[in-house]
Amino acid sequence: MEEPGESTPGIFASLGRLLKTVLAIAQNRLELFLVECQEERWQFFNALLLAGVALILALMTLMTATITIVVVCIQADRLGLVVALMLVYLAATILAFWRLRSRLMKWEPFSATLAELKKDKTCLDEKN
Repeated sequence: MEEPGESTPGIFASLGRLLKTVLAIAQNRLELFLVECQEERWQFFNALLLAGVALILALMTLMTATITIVVVCIQADRLGLVVALMLVYLAATILAFWRLRSRLMKWEPFSATLAELKKDKTCLDEKN
């Protein structure tokens, strides 16, 4: 007959393998999360830099266009012209902020990590 002491190393070995598997999965998910963090950081930095350059260039273009229009229309009612240009710029600004807000609302950071965690949860639920 087998003694009860002989079956315990099998249980401990199984628990050890299970622990190693869980730790390997956790390490894999953590590495994926860290890679995504670095990618998100670079994407955010690049987007911020590009937005800054675009903003500066847009402001320079608007200033030049405004000065050109006012100089060309020097005989006309300059105050009305400047007010009309200001309203056009205000409408464009509101539209830009609205688009930025909608884009930020749709932004899903760390989507790959979340997808992998959902797959893990589904796999574990199927086994139970």
